[in-house]
Amino acid sequence: MKIQLSDNFTYGKLLRFCTGPILMMVFTSVYSLVDGIFVSNFAGETPFKAINLIFPVLMILGAIGFMFGAGGTAVVSKTLGEGDKNRAHQYFTLITAATFVSGALLAAGFYFLLRPVAVLIGATGEVLEDAVTYSQILMCAMPFFMLQNLFQSFFIAAEKPKLGFAFTLVSGVTNIVFDAVFIVGCKLGVAGAAIGTALSQFVGGMLPVIYFLSKNRSLLRFVKFRVNWRVIGKSCVNGSSELLGNVAMSLVSIAYNWQLIRTVGDAGVAAFGVIMYVQFVFVAIFIGYCLGVAPIVGYNFGAQNRAELQNVFKKSMIVIAVVSLVMTVSAEALADVVARVFVSYDEALLQMTARGMRLYSVCFLFSGFCMFCSSFFTALNNGVISAVVSFGRTLVFQTVCIFVLPLWLGLDGIWIATPVAEFVSILLCAVMFAANNRRYGYVAIKAK
Repeated sequence: MKIQLSDNFTYGKLLRFCTGPILMMVFTSVYSLVDGIFVSNFAGETPFKAINLIFPVLMILGAIGFMFGAGGTAVVSKTLGEGDKNRAHQYFTLITAATFVSGALLAAGFYFLLRPVAVLIGATGEVLEDAVTYSQILMCAMPFFMLQNLFQSFFIAAEKPKLGFAFTLVSGVTNIVFDAVFIVGCKLGVAGAAIGTALSQFVGGMLPVIYFLSKNRSLLRFVKFRVNWRVIGKSCVNGSSELLGNVAMSLVSIAYNWQLIRTVGDAGVAAFGVIMYVQFVFVAIFIGYCLGVAPIVGYNFGAQNRAELQNVFKKSMIVIAVVSLVMTVSAEALADVVARVFVSYDEALLQMTARGMRLYSVCFLFSGFCMFCSSFFTALNNGVISAVVSFGRTLVFQTVCIFVLPLWLGLDGIWIATPVAEFVSILLCAVMFAANNRRYGYVAIKAK
């Protein structure tokens, strides 16, 4: 039976509805992980370091797609909840066009800035050349990468999460196949990895465009539209937390790499790269769940259905608590195995990576709640609170921990920076939830 945004959600129905976006995000992370395995084992350690150094910069640009996706979905879901489908279609089309144009302009502007940026973040010699080659090739696909990020949210609002996963699956398989062809078969090294990724992003961005241009049975479709700067601005404000969060995470990754180079050299960058690939997979579960829940929250907020808002909030907190515990235990148990998959060729690097992963993985106890808090307020069309949580969690708390904790704990201080920052962030989330409950009513208050 089809699940609709207007339904009353049980645990089973909520998890079924969120399964598509969770699988979509997990598979996106898995094929990124496979990309890393191909590069590390077949292209070599230097290209692997280069990609890990420049990747945060590329994610800063791609975050524009997440911004329009999260913020635009909140606007469109609220409009659907108010019962105005035609206006929702117009907003959806406008936001898609704005995303593509933004991607093209940013890609053109940054193409020639990538070398000085790579130098600024610490790339030298062969690592610098590989980083520039990789990033310049990916600039050609940046508009489609942004569209891919955008549609991850909108497929859920369109009540087609499984279709969103199917398109992501096709994109991921494209990436893996072309990695094998260009890296292993043609021996193109880092250029082969970039070409494979660029082609997969083109596929991931264009397939949804074709779908929404056609007559379809989803809640959304492309229609004629007029430029509405208020809607674009509202989408940007609503999605500012996702933009700031992704930008901040990229800046934090750059700070991590800088500190690791100072502490243990380039080997630290390789170790951190492995940890990040694994972190992408685990955190993708939380991201996917938040993507799935957000349109439900936005719809019921627009419909002024506080009872269902309370129901979804309570069940989400319980689901996240259980998943957080399972993920932390799993990450601790798999640390040695994962490290060996990536860096078995260097015993010292393997040991450093495994220890770093064990310390870093404690963050999974807290990160899901923090992500849900930010996403929840975005869905409520409150981009300011969402941005405060996201900005504080990533750029402020993590940056402080990255530079302060190593003064006392050395390398271990770098690895535990994120868990400590996430713990502080969860306290901030608790304050925000308590302070805004009377306004939105997501927790029932019993009369005395």
